[in-house]
Amino acid sequence: MESRPGRLQKGGHRALSLSAEPLFSADMGDSRNERKHKDYRDMAIKPEDRKKIVEEFRKNEKDTGSAELQVALLTKDIKELTEHLKVHKKDFHSRRGLLQKVGLRNRLLRYLKRKDFTTYKSLCDRLGLRH
Repeated sequence: MESRPGRLQKGGHRALSLSAEPLFSADMGDSRNERKHKDYRDMAIKPEDRKKIVEEFRKNEKDTGSAELQVALLTKDIKELTEHLKVHKKDFHSRRGLLQKVGLRNRLLRYLKRKDFTTYKSLCDRLGLRH
């Protein structure tokens, strides 16, 4: 009995095809997913935007991580994630990341409020946050 590709054999398995055509090729991309989902690297802050925020909110030339700067960067991230979630309502992984960022920003703002209220108030005014 000759085994034909795609036909069940005695053991319940299919015979393998030894044809020259590949099962998958590089041009067989799932075009639906390519259209539906943008590159997730676009969700992070672009380096140009990050530099602009750092220039605006840093205390001195060497400041790369002060609480004020972290709050400003987190605020930019939160705004972008909020816009993303308006379109992709069921993206629960991004929603969790958003909630983590909001929590971190709140903790940093609480720290600033406790340590230096005038800086806290001016930062909230510059970023448009409620205080």
